[in-house]
Amino acid sequence: MLDQIAQLVKEYGKETVVENQAIPNEENNAILAEATKTVSSGLQNILAGGGLQNILDMFTGGGNNGQQNNGGSGIAGLLKNPIVSMMIGHFISKLTTKFNMAPAQASSVANNLIPNVLESLVNRTTSQAPENDSFDLNDLIGSLTGGKVATSENAGSNGFNFQGLLDQFTNANGGNGINIQDLINQVTQGAVEEKGQPASNAGGIGGITDLIKGFFK
Repeated sequence: MLDQIAQLVKEYGKETVVENQAIPNEENNAILAEATKTVSSGLQNILAGGGLQNILDMFTGGGNNGQQNNGGSGIAGLLKNPIVSMMIGHFISKLTTKFNMAPAQASSVANNLIPNVLESLVNRTTSQAPENDSFDLNDLIGSLTGGKVATSENAGSNGFNFQGLLDQFTNANGGNGINIQDLINQVTQGAVEEKGQPASNAGGIGGITDLIKGFFK
């Protein structure tokens, strides 16, 4: 799923970053890579902190799927989500300190790019359209936990089917009978182990960083 996130950053970063005359062209790829890392690492940090419920809330109430769990749908709803606020703040900090961007400009870029990327990620993951089949919650959580929890391949065997749970919510069938705390514990452990792996391991956070850089070469 990391490649899908990177593609979304490229898509929404075209106008916000690449065509932004205030941003030097030689910094475009580095800024897009930083945005991708902000989203992927932000989600991983949330999972490692036991925030699976927050991730599920974002996917069941933060997109244009008719749910109102998070104070509204679309961008307005996402901006009320603490996960999104955290990512925006982190990205603003990176833009001002690493790229010497003026605070007002950094805020404009971050508040435009990050919510649009996340909204599209939510909408495409919850969509039943065939063209969005590559967006799968099992693959997303699996990639953030080094495959220790679930992917689309093992969801029916030794992994939990998060995409199935998401479909239940978006189809208004509810999630009764699911022990969410057990799921949180399982995902938290997987994310913590993933963050603790050495950077040389392609599945660890160092591998994620190297992979992100490759998308923008």
